Amino acid sequence: MFYIVLSIICSVSVGALLKFSKRYSFDIVQVIAVNYLFALFLCYFTFNPDVSAIDSSSPWKIYIGLAILLPSVFLLLAASIKHIGIVKTDIAQRMSLFIPILAAYFIFREDFSNLKLIGLVIGFPAIFLTLSKKNNADTQENKWIFPVLVLLGFGIIDILFKQIALQKNIPYTTSLFVVFCGALIIALCCSVYSIAIKKNKIRVQNLVIGAFLGILNFGNILFYLKAHKEFAENPSTVFAAMNLGVIVLGSLVGIIAFKEKVSLKNYIGIILALASIVFITLSQLQAS
Repeated sequence: MFYIVLSIICSVSVGALLKFSKRYSFDIVQVIAVNYLFALFLCYFTFNPDVSAIDSSSPWKIYIGLAILLPSVFLLLAASIKHIGIVKTDIAQRMSLFIPILAAYFIFREDFSNLKLIGLVIGFPAIFLTLSKKNNADTQENKWIFPVLVLLGFGIIDILFKQIALQKNIPYTTSLFVVFCGALIIALCCSVYSIAIKKNKIRVQNLVIGAFLGILNFGNILFYLKAHKEFAENPSTVFAAMNLGVIVLGSLVGIIAFKEKVSLKNYIGIILALASIVFITLSQLQAS
């Protein structure tokens, strides 16, 4: 469980670090670029990816799609945390698991058990109640759209990464390295635009925060993979512990450390989200 705990801490720490963007005016585009630079170096030196396995027959459409989506969804994640908060954003990110589950049913024609159906039925009101907010200026500005896009974005990313995992002739870590390369290129292009056109200056704080984010993001991936290796015969344990852990810890950090306001509806949504993940996990255990 040690690796699962470390992965949860890294995941929630990313949100906590991005939360400070509301207090301190750092350039999120530069931060994301530095983040992928560090993640790329750590990926190379830790996994020693076999780049020779990549050729013209590799799944380049998926690589390119992920390279565009990763920095784009990262921007949405930062905006959601800034305007909506860690609690709701973390739940939206974790409930994105519905997207690949629905894709498995409608696209890949996977059979659903009763437990999985119950999990999905509970999950939809969980999302609505979690993102529910009293009528005020924030709702008029449609800030709720950020966590919804985070949910959709991470769901699509999950589907694409699962497609990469099906590639038998290319190691997963090698594909991860290629995707990070592409994401870095996209992020650097956005940074050049930010610096050259918008005249945003390169600041030390952007580099430092980006470095920390890169380390935390890579740590999240590394410890998650190690946890799956440790529980190779019971991946549902990792799935449940990771999703439940992030929701619980993220909620505690948001409410206690950042004093985020959570209504009764939101609390009910959080409880339903936890219940939904439990049912989906039980369905996986039943299937195995």
